[in-house]
Amino acid sequence: MTEGDATDRGGRATRRPRRTVPGLTVCRLCVGETLGAGDPLPGGQLARVEAIARTGDAGLTLVDCLDACERGDVVVVRPAPEARGEAGPVWFERLAGAASSEALHRWVRAGGPGRSPVPEALAELRIEAP
Repeated sequence: MTEGDATDRGGRATRRPRRTVPGLTVCRLCVGETLGAGDPLPGGQLARVEAIARTGDAGLTLVDCLDACERGDVVVVRPAPEARGEAGPVWFERLAGAASSEALHRWVRAGGPGRSPVPEALAELRIEAP
């Protein structure tokens, strides 16, 4: 198998399309911590990032830990493959709620890292990678 290949449930090789959009990496254990039970959206912050991914504007990877547990709602935005030479991943903390999620969505739709500057609405949430 080559990069981009995977296997289906029966163990047969399948071909996944190459990602051409920015990627989001979210900790499945910390997502939703910032707003907690006060989040008015059913499914909370996880539902927001899943909705972004469903539009096709970004890929989504859920991981068990980003090694920044004390920061809560950590989101890493990975550049699209063609922008990797120009920019690396951009890390955010406390990225939760409708306003910041909408800003995130607009940014990845505009190309994300290497293609569009970090929006003002997200700049204050930006952190260095641990």
